[in-house]
Amino acid sequence: MMGYSPVNNVRKGAAYPSMLLTGGLHDPRVQYWEPTKFAAELRYNSNNYNNNNNGDGGRDGEKSGARPVCVKMEMSAGHFSASDRYKYLKELAFDYAFLLDQMGLVGEEEYDRE
Repeated sequence: MMGYSPVNNVRKGAAYPSMLLTGGLHDPRVQYWEPTKFAAELRYNSNNYNNNNNGDGGRDGEKSGARPVCVKMEMSAGHFSASDRYKYLKELAFDYAFLLDQMGLVGEEEYDRE
């Protein structure tokens, strides 16, 4: 089991890609603490945060090339995500927004419109 356990196979000092880890509070297969524990392990051991983190959540690191490890916990969903069509589309839009941001397809001016 240790061979395929993500938490136990995080290498110290390795550079990992940007990650959006998702989970559901009512998931009977993957408990809610597993993605959060994996995110904590990645943040602690990877080069993404160790080099540039000054305690503000990695904001300086983002500017210098660090890749974020984000956790999104759905408080009302289980293993198969949202069952309602509109909630599913909202979650899908969130996932695509994260992907587009990490690909650099959303500029800073887009954030300033609000």
